Amino acid sequence: MREVIIIGSGPAGYTAAIYAARANLRPLVIASSVEAGGELMKTTEVENYPGFPDGIQGPELMIKMQEQAERFGAEIVLDDVVSLDLAGDVKTVTLGNGDVHEALSVIFATGSAYRKLGIADEERMSGHGVSWCATCDGFFFRKKTIAVVGGGDSAMEEATFLTKFADKVYVIHRGDTLRASMVMQERAEANPKIEFLFNKTVEHIYGDELVTGIGIVDTRDGTETTLDVSGLFIAIGADPRTHLIHDQLDLTSLGTIAVDGRSSRTSLPGVFAAGDVIDPTYRQAVTAAGSGTVAALDAEHYLAALPAELKARVEPVAVSA
Repeated sequence: MREVIIIGSGPAGYTAAIYAARANLRPLVIASSVEAGGELMKTTEVENYPGFPDGIQGPELMIKMQEQAERFGAEIVLDDVVSLDLAGDVKTVTLGNGDVHEALSVIFATGSAYRKLGIADEERMSGHGVSWCATCDGFFFRKKTIAVVGGGDSAMEEATFLTKFADKVYVIHRGDTLRASMVMQERAEANPKIEFLFNKTVEHIYGDELVTGIGIVDTRDGTETTLDVSGLFIAIGADPRTHLIHDQLDLTSLGTIAVDGRSSRTSLPGVFAAGDVIDPTYRQAVTAAGSGTVAALDAEHYLAALPAELKARVEPVAVSA
């Protein structure tokens, strides 16, 4: 049995692993078989993470985080969690390969998944003109013409933010009225760089190495036109990855895991959550990393207060020579 198991390997999961390992908690990190490293593995240049004045590639940043966690003794497993039992003093984690792990505490850091349009070349052009994060990638579109898909508050925020860099921002919405709050609508509508295209959907993305344009279809008559843009920002929402803990942990009205105040404590003792899975607002690598720090410290304090007879059940972890 372990002291702590960390589920997830983005900035929150790996930072939690670094702190937990340095506290000699010997964490086991379930990093996923196909998505180890989280969403940053799909990005190119990261210029807003502290400590890298010249920027760093997203995959390189995550590899460095993993190496740092392993340096302090974290064990990384490239598999997926298929079921959890979080009730009681001992938590049970079952993996896709059939292995069952037990721990006195669990840190849940599975992140969130941006909703996608589901069209051809969307994945291929990710990081090459297609983005889901204006604050991450807006800087790369200085003096460019770009498009934002969506009609809610997040789309208005993305479009308004992008006007700091781009010369022109199209907002493409499938309906004839926006879903955003009135104040967000008015702010976007008052911006001379923003043009709204209603009753339109994006059906094609054009470009070889970089995005050069998009094909948009009128939802009323089916006609298709091409829009010359250098970037496409998709702002149709994100879904926290909480499927594993439904009916076990309390969720907020936004679907994120509910935690106690600024802590990482969930509705079950010994279960902590960190990163985008608790954050519907900021969703930045640096805020996720800070959240992972909180979770590791909360877990450390929780474990320290457990009865000695329970902690005595923790098995020694073999250290490689």
